[in-house]
Amino acid sequence: MHLLNADLHCHSIFSDGSLTPTELAQRAHQGGVALWSLTDHDELAGQAEARATAEALGMAYVTGVEISVTFAGETVHVLGFDFDEHHPGIVQGLAELRAGRHQRARDMGESLARAGIPGAYEGAIKYAANPELVSRTHFARFLVDNGHCSSIQEVFSRYLKEGKPGFVEHRWAGLGEALRWVREAGGVTAIAHPARYRFTPTEEFALFGEFQAHGGRGVEVTCGSHFPDEVVKYADMALEFDLLASRGSDFHAPGESRVPLGTLPDLPGKVTPIWSLWAPRLAAQQADPMVAA
Repeated sequence: MHLLNADLHCHSIFSDGSLTPTELAQRAHQGGVALWSLTDHDELAGQAEARATAEALGMAYVTGVEISVTFAGETVHVLGFDFDEHHPGIVQGLAELRAGRHQRARDMGESLARAGIPGAYEGAIKYAANPELVSRTHFARFLVDNGHCSSIQEVFSRYLKEGKPGFVEHRWAGLGEALRWVREAGGVTAIAHPARYRFTPTEEFALFGEFQAHGGRGVEVTCGSHFPDEVVKYADMALEFDLLASRGSDFHAPGESRVPLGTLPDLPGKVTPIWSLWAPRLAAQQADPMVAA
């Protein structure tokens, strides 16, 4: 169970990925994934398709989402797993977050227009299957395809990071609020890609402590943006804070993502995988593929 090829972090066209849930499931299956979750940003619309395709391919599936949270002035992402996607609390909470994202996207377009790039909002929305979830990634794809920058990374460094012309600050959900949505819907949460946040050691310690105090259960230890030394660091922090370890590629699109679905290194042996919570179900499904994930 510890060495299960689990990929519990990726994005479809329903947020800022470029593939459908079906196409992602097929890639995950081709990559040898045995346990999969689609974790679109603040959106659950792809869950039914993802689950149906995964189960048809013989992969175990858990419901997933990546929720945007504001903590200590920084945007932090929290992964939610194995919850009821129809629970009214999480459905309403995510709807309010998406409304805020929509206004932020319009403000980003206006900011880029003032910087000499007109039509960015209208351009970005053409890349988004879900108009409520126009993100910085959609703006970046528009800017690259229209010759303003040569790569997604260049767009972010020149235009979309804090202090740059296209950056618009936004207040997301509170940490306790987001964890409550998932918990009341019957699920568990994990801090996504912790190495990406620009926290001091004191702030990072506060994030982990408050996350645990609000009932958070896990942290993403092995992921597409973590280098080997960061995997070691967050494995140690998982042990220090008694958190379970998650694993996910954070795959968005072919040619953009560092790690294909299913190809991450294993979790360090000293941590307990978050999927240990689902061990009886996974064992039953391995014994009988017709058992629903």
